[in-house]
Amino acid sequence: MSIGIFLLGLAYVLSQFFRAFLAVLSEILERDIGAMPDDLAFASGLWFLTFAACQIPIGAALDSIGPRRTAGWLLLLGGAGGAALFAVATAPVHITIAMALIGVGCAPVLMASYYIFAREFPPATFAILASVMVGAGSMGNLVAAYPMALAAELLGWRSALWGLAGLSALVALGTLLWVKDPPRVTDGVKGSMSELLRIRALWPICLLIGVSYAFPGAVRGLWIGPYLADVFGTDTATIGQASLLMGGAMVLGALAFGFADKLSPSRKWMIAGGTALAILAGGMLTVLPASSFILSVFLMCAIGFFGSTYPVLMAHGRSFLPSHLIGRGVTLLNLFSIGGVGIAQFLSGRVYRAALPGETAASPYVAVFALFLIALSAGFVVYLFSRDNTD
Repeated sequence: MSIGIFLLGLAYVLSQFFRAFLAVLSEILERDIGAMPDDLAFASGLWFLTFAACQIPIGAALDSIGPRRTAGWLLLLGGAGGAALFAVATAPVHITIAMALIGVGCAPVLMASYYIFAREFPPATFAILASVMVGAGSMGNLVAAYPMALAAELLGWRSALWGLAGLSALVALGTLLWVKDPPRVTDGVKGSMSELLRIRALWPICLLIGVSYAFPGAVRGLWIGPYLADVFGTDTATIGQASLLMGGAMVLGALAFGFADKLSPSRKWMIAGGTALAILAGGMLTVLPASSFILSVFLMCAIGFFGSTYPVLMAHGRSFLPSHLIGRGVTLLNLFSIGGVGIAQFLSGRVYRAALPGETAASPYVAVFALFLIALSAGFVVYLFSRDNTD
C-alpha cells in the first residue's frame, strides 16, 4: 500500500464519519440549537445530494487532471471548511450549510481511490480492493457512533468538530503531496456522458445502487438515534453503542461481499440474494418496530450487513466500462448511490413530519422505514433483469 492510497483511505474514513455522526448528536443539537429530527434529515440529505451533484464534474476531473488535485483541494476547502462552520453553528440553517460544504469535500475521495484501482490493478481484483477500501473506510462509521457520543459528552460537540476540521485539513494537504496520478490515457479517445449512458447494461445496476444504500445509510446516518430515543427511551451513550453495532455490521458486510465475489459463480445472484435478505430484515423492522430494543438493533444490523452490496455493485458496473470512461463511469454509479440516499433523507424528513402526531411513538418511524423498504424492493425487482458479468 502506498502512502497515497493510505491517505485516500483516511480521507474516506472522514467521509464515512461525516455521513453518520448526526445520529448520535440528535438530542444534543436539539437541546443546544433547536435542531429537530426533520432539520437534521434535511441537512443529512443535503450532504448526500451535494456529494452526488459533484460526481459528474469529479468524473471528468479524474479523467483529465487526475485524482491527486481533485481529491486534495475539494477535501481541504469543503471538508475542513464545512467542519469549521459546523463548529460555530448557532442555528439549524448553519448545520445545513456546513453539511453541504462537507458533502462537496468528501465527494471525490472514494472515487479517487477507485479510479486508481481501475487504472493500475487487474480487473479481477477490483471488487476485493473496492470492498477493502469501503470496509477500512467504514471505521469512520464506527467512530461516528459511541466514540463520537463520548467525545461530545466529555469535550463538547464544538471542540470535537474543530478537531475534525484540523484533521481534514491535514489529510487534504497530505493527499496533495503524496497521491500519485496514474498515467493519462493516450489513445486519443475522449469519452462523454452520452456514450456512457448508451451502455444499457448499466441501467438496472444504477437503479439498484440508487436504493440499496439508502436504507442502511439513512438509518445508520440519522434515524437510528431519534427512533431508539423516542420508542425505547435510550440515552445518547446507548444510541452510540447501537450505532456502533450497526456500523460494524456494515463493515463486515462490505468485506464479506467483496471476498465472496471471488468465490461466487454469479455476481448478479449474490447481490440479489443479499438484497433479498436486507428486504426481509427491513420488513420485519417495519412490522415489529416496538417489540424489543434488542430485536430492533439486531434487525438494523441485519439491514446494514446484507445491504452492504455497494462494492460488488460497483464492480458489476465497472465490468462494463471501457478504459477511457472509467472516471466518468464509477462516478456515475456513485452519483446514483449517494444521490439515492440524499433523496431518501429529504423524503424521509417529510414523511416523518407528515406522520406526526402518530398513534404510537413508533408510528412516524414505521412510515420512514416503509419508504426505504418500498424503494429497495422496487430496485431489487428491476435488478433481476440485469445482465450478469464477472471479471
